[in-house]
Amino acid sequence: MRVRYPFAGGFTVLLLLASYLRLSSTQIPQVNPQVLHLITFFLLTVTFYWILDTTRRRLLNFTLIAITFALGLGSEALQLVLPNGRSFDPINVAANILGSLSALALCSLYHKRMLDRRRRRKGYGIVPQDAEGQDLELGPSGAQETGVVDVGDGSSAGEDGRLTPSSAGAGDDVADGGKSHPVQ
Repeated sequence: MRVRYPFAGGFTVLLLLASYLRLSSTQIPQVNPQVLHLITFFLLTVTFYWILDTTRRRLLNFTLIAITFALGLGSEALQLVLPNGRSFDPINVAANILGSLSALALCSLYHKRMLDRRRRRKGYGIVPQDAEGQDLELGPSGAQETGVVDVGDGSSAGEDGRLTPSSAGAGDDVADGGKSHPVQ
């Protein structure tokens, strides 16, 4: 798991700025507080999502827990404890969660597209087919291999004289006709 330092620095700056503005008594004039909460948590979620270079599912879960729930609910709950002249507002919590979830949805969709493009570029596509829709890996007959090996003389094999890989014992040798050798 690799850390992307530019995103970590951006997240730290945004978090310090948001916490200063939220926890201080400074008022931003002529801005709807819910819109400010929505934009702030959108930006915090986007930068936090891209800090770690790991699987999409881990990023989604970690960001959902850390930013959406812990920071989105925790920042408003912290106002109950601190004497800064602000009160707990459930509408602000809803704006925090809405901003965070919308950023999380966009980041997750973009991450999925990014991974799909990378897989296609490396050639990890579906099984190649010809113009008629026949699977090219199975050959012209389209019959799949059975995994059964012909023994030849029928000794130590099944009813039809063939030896499957699972029926061959540890000491069996297919080249010897399936005859077992005594252990010495």
